[in-house]
Amino acid sequence: MLDLLSPPFLLLLPLLFFIVKSISSPSSKNQSLPPGPKPWPIIGNILHFGKKPHISTANFAKTHGPLISLKLGKQLLIVGSSKRAATEILKSHDRLLSARYVFKAALFENHVLDRISIVWATQCSDGWKSLRALCRNELFSAKAIESQAVLREKKMGEMVEFIGRRKGEVVGIGEVVLAIVFNTIANLLFSVDLIGLEDDGAATGLKSLMWRMMKLGATPNISDFYPILGGIDPQGLKRKMAVCVNQMFGIWGKYIKERREKHVHDGPRSDFLDVFLANGFEDLQINWLALELLSAGTDTTATTVEWAIAELLKNKEVLKKVSEEIKRETDTNSLKESHVSQLPYLNACVNETLRLHPPVPFLIPRRALETCKVMDYTIPRDSEVIVNVWAVGRDPSLWEDPLSFKPERFLGSDLDFKGHDFEFLPFGAGRRICPGLPMAAKQVHLIIATLLYYFDWSLPNGEDPATLDMSEKFGITLQKEQPLLLVPRRRI
Repeated sequence: MLDLLSPPFLLLLPLLFFIVKSISSPSSKNQSLPPGPKPWPIIGNILHFGKKPHISTANFAKTHGPLISLKLGKQLLIVGSSKRAATEILKSHDRLLSARYVFKAALFENHVLDRISIVWATQCSDGWKSLRALCRNELFSAKAIESQAVLREKKMGEMVEFIGRRKGEVVGIGEVVLAIVFNTIANLLFSVDLIGLEDDGAATGLKSLMWRMMKLGATPNISDFYPILGGIDPQGLKRKMAVCVNQMFGIWGKYIKERREKHVHDGPRSDFLDVFLANGFEDLQINWLALELLSAGTDTTATTVEWAIAELLKNKEVLKKVSEEIKRETDTNSLKESHVSQLPYLNACVNETLRLHPPVPFLIPRRALETCKVMDYTIPRDSEVIVNVWAVGRDPSLWEDPLSFKPERFLGSDLDFKGHDFEFLPFGAGRRICPGLPMAAKQVHLIIATLLYYFDWSLPNGEDPATLDMSEKFGITLQKEQPLLLVPRRRI
């Protein structure tokens, strides 16, 4: 949900007065729903959301309590914005609330998603569990992550070389990191780079296609609010998404075709494509899983790195301390991944970044399999349920001085982001926790350490980092509204 006040969206609202009756669902009457702002007739709370719903729902929680309900047209939305709410949703009622709420712009019917998707499978079926287990064992296990270290270090070398050639020039941190991470995952999947670091942003390039897909996914869809419209796609979002996704499939589809024709998947497995083929996956399954792995793993990592570097530049003492730690623990003229695990202050800086700027402000929506009770309130079957991890990470009852960037709060702390501590959930928890968490953690730490070890950074035109604009741009991920543009100076 990006901008519910956009002109195209508002122009569609009068149509609803002719096709939708503002009648409360009989099943919801006399139920003790979580409190929330009073909905308007027909449109409900749609206009309450604004451009930054993670902030508006956090503000509603201050007024109505940590578990609120909103009516988005005819769809009931439950939002948890506290540690207790997150614990009950993601742990106490994890099974009952483990179904996935699938948006109407989804390209496939639910039964197809259940067969091909890790992220959007509607239920945690045996097939979904097997698919997650395969990805976990082959991509995200400790053994797999360790075996990928050489590739990650190679990509760090390419990043350093690319940035090093731009002495005195302005570099977009997020753009560079996104390309590096995308190519890292592409090599794990297909053993090829798919994005050039010199990408000119052509409309048909993978980078542009991915941004377009993310923008479409974050666009408010009137069909989600009024299911009666689902079959006609009034905004054309499903059609546009299909065009974008099929173009992406076409870019890496040739590698799938070539590998099938060579029949090499009976030999040693060199990448995840070999694993797919050895397990008898059809092209649609391979394409969709590749799309999920690439899209979920790139933008979130690039966004986190961008926020981290921005916070470090604004906080000079923290930057000095983490830079000294990296230099002290690195006894050669090159940084290796093995050094990164010996950097507790860097780890604290990453954790603090994830607390203040979780890459996904709302965990991906869940759906209630059955009616249940959360915090003594009724959550009706098929309700959309989300956790506002942005709000939890800034809760003053959990965090001292929550709006300040203070990595020291994590030093000597047992808190981590692995889904056990419900005040700190950047990757979720429970059955639906992000399966790529181990890989994401490795990449974020290594990229930040590399950027700080090899380069000094300054703002263009000698601007003061203290004035750096830290405004947020809401979408599927929580990006900096103003991309971080910096001038590098090679140190080593």
